[in-house]
Amino acid sequence: MVAMLAFVLAACGGHPKGVLTPVADTTPDSSRVNMLITTTRSRSANPGEMYSGERALAPTFADMTVSIPPATVRKVGEVAWPKRLPPNPATDFATLKAEELDMAGAKSWLSASVRKTPDKSVLVFIHGFNNRFEDSVYRFAQIVHDSGVHSAPILVTWPSRGSLLAYGYDRESANYTRNALENLFQYLYRDPEVKEVSILAHSMGNWLALEALRQMAIRNGELPAKFKNVMLAAPDVDVDVFRQQIEDMGEKHPNFTLFVSRDDRALAVSRRVWGDVSRLGAIDPEQEPYKKELEDNKIAVIDLTKIKAGDRLHHGKFAESPEIVRLIGSRISDGQTLTDSRVGLGDQILVATTGTAAAVGNAAGLVLAAPVAVVDQNTRDNYADHLGGSAARNSGRAATTGGCDRTRPTAPGCVR
Repeated sequence: MVAMLAFVLAACGGHPKGVLTPVADTTPDSSRVNMLITTTRSRSANPGEMYSGERALAPTFADMTVSIPPATVRKVGEVAWPKRLPPNPATDFATLKAEELDMAGAKSWLSASVRKTPDKSVLVFIHGFNNRFEDSVYRFAQIVHDSGVHSAPILVTWPSRGSLLAYGYDRESANYTRNALENLFQYLYRDPEVKEVSILAHSMGNWLALEALRQMAIRNGELPAKFKNVMLAAPDVDVDVFRQQIEDMGEKHPNFTLFVSRDDRALAVSRRVWGDVSRLGAIDPEQEPYKKELEDNKIAVIDLTKIKAGDRLHHGKFAESPEIVRLIGSRISDGQTLTDSRVGLGDQILVATTGTAAAVGNAAGLVLAAPVAVVDQNTRDNYADHLGGSAARNSGRAATTGGCDRTRPTAPGCVR
């Protein structure tokens, strides 16, 4: 047990909270990534976090710019988290702008940004399970920069609590965001300035992306031709459900690219949680029935099993491998570990002592994690999220202005 604790303590890192407080860019050699944020998260009481893991009543928008340090101090595929605040743009990722937008402001951002692209295109990114807001912002900035993509970047971030114990909550939050994501897709479809839409999703974010596309196809009769590329990275999606989703989209579905890895430990856990049914991101694409089904649906597959880049769960290889992240940029032009959340010491001990499958979504794990929260800040943050979930949710909703419900169908945040 002592040896195990020593290993966990050695592996337990992290970064300061509140990294989204804007700073001045004092480094002429840094690069900038400007993105549009659309989120169903509630606002955070901490300005440096901006949004929490709780659910808002209506989508909100933000205009964010992230500074990325020169290539001489950072590897392709790496997020250079600041070790202290304020961050140093010469060595760290740093936030230069973080401004909330209303609906009119979001439309104006999109129009201006699309006009600057060579092909009038947008890239929509949907993150996965166990992501705090800042994790998704910095990881997407890294992907946009390292891939060399020139599309207007849009980050869709949904209410993930950023904890291993919140798998069930995160899954329902993904479901909660389906309509908001479909509304975004419908707006991009109707916007005559947008000529091409690419979608990149990771892990549980694939479920959200596929469900929103399925809803859109059923509502519209088909998916629009401008939705060219959909890239599914390590999708945490039941293979049987995926068959139905693809069928519901019809024959004119986008070009799908599937990133799989048979050594993905996170998806192995998910498989056990969901009744031992294979997850799409962990299949062997050369085995039947998958090989024929992929060929019949013209789904391209990139097998990352032998790629060594990525986290110890082997769940975020595509974002951290220089070759693969550049391939993503090339595929978009021609045509995220992605989870950087702070896993607390309590979470890691829980996994080591009970097994990951038992830990994920298990409320009883709070009892084991509680003593560790006294000495570990990351565990304390995650533990507080679970204890204070209802209170935070209520306060977040009270702070949300506007609403997109049956009593206010034309309120700000309702994309029509």
